[in-house]
Amino acid sequence: MAIPPRLAPLLAQFDFARERLAARLAGPEGDSGNGLRVAIAPLTDDEYLWEPVPGCWTIRPRAAGPGPGATELAGAGEWGRDYAYPAPEPPPFTTLAWRLGHLSELLARRADYTIGARALTRADYRYRGDAAGALAAFTAAADGWRAALTGADDAALDRVGHSSYPDGSDPDVPFIEIVWWLNQEVLHHGAEIALLRDLYRARQD
Repeated sequence: MAIPPRLAPLLAQFDFARERLAARLAGPEGDSGNGLRVAIAPLTDDEYLWEPVPGCWTIRPRAAGPGPGATELAGAGEWGRDYAYPAPEPPPFTTLAWRLGHLSELLARRADYTIGARALTRADYRYRGDAAGALAAFTAAADGWRAALTGADDAALDRVGHSSYPDGSDPDVPFIEIVWWLNQEVLHHGAEIALLRDLYRARQD
């Protein structure tokens, strides 16, 4: 199916943002921002779960229970993401694992509520406790969301509730607004993750 002209720049932006984030995490090199290629060390498990300040929210073993200020470990399986609703004020600092898991969950669930079974809940989502598993989960989630984008025609872009994701404004706004919103999620969480990688590299233990 042909990509609607007004979707094309948003799809290109999504592709750029997710590919740049994936390279920033996996290496061995990436775009410096001015077209030059720079070496990037692959994400390790230690860095993935690094807590730069006390009281971080992260992804942790379910047996450990929720972290400070969290009321539950969201998700299914052996690992869960610190979560509370409403969140504490001020919000806790979150690890790279938390941010990447949150982003992957958003993409996976939005894809499911657009072209899938429309049933994937936060409690169903499986977070990963290792860097390689988290990167694979991000790739799968981004691929799923991209399939939702490329399957949208002009009518779908204008359709209110084309995505029925229940934890956002999706049931109340045209789909193209959700497309824009998910792009900014990838961009701003990608920037946060990149900064955490810089801080980890410069840390003094």
